[in-house]
Amino acid sequence: MTPILYSFRRCPYAMRARLALIAADQRVHLREIALRDKPAAFLAASPKATVPVLVTDQGVIAESLQIMQWALAQNDPEGWLQMPPEAAAWIARCDGSFKTALDGVKYASRAPDALPAHRANAIAFLTDLNASLGLWLYGKPSLADAALLPFVRQYAKIDPDWFAAQNWPRLQDWLARFLASEAFARAMQKQPLWQPGAAPLAFP
Repeated sequence: MTPILYSFRRCPYAMRARLALIAADQRVHLREIALRDKPAAFLAASPKATVPVLVTDQGVIAESLQIMQWALAQNDPEGWLQMPPEAAAWIARCDGSFKTALDGVKYASRAPDALPAHRANAIAFLTDLNASLGLWLYGKPSLADAALLPFVRQYAKIDPDWFAAQNWPRLQDWLARFLASEAFARAMQKQPLWQPGAAPLAFP
């Protein structure tokens, strides 16, 4: 059975799963879904009802990092899994405090009083990340870069002019190279919404 990936193009969690599948050249059948109208097959595969979800012969993988690790365990030609132990701390910080801050700034109208704290937390993360970057976090592209970049991209899109004006040259260069990459273009290709009975859509 070819694994099935349920995805939503703009979701940063789904984006990083697709990036790892591209890096691994691991073929799946992509099912692009609308989060406002989740299909029954998707809900049956993962009652948590969040993307990405990968359905394999061995079971369902419903966490983006686990999908990345699964794909690269099959094939890792660029050595994305070759990272120091502290990479896990960067990913945890991204998925924890930075994601909370990102949502707090992006959806500031929901809790405007909390905006200054969210913005300060986001700036602290991005400032630390800028200080830690070379061309990449660890000298060459890794799982950690692919795990963080979709979320930094999402934050930069909130106010691109503000982001560009910050003193984060390495961070801005890192993001710009990602946005100009073939992998990003492939990961972000628009696909039709999946419908039951539709012909399988091979990805990548």
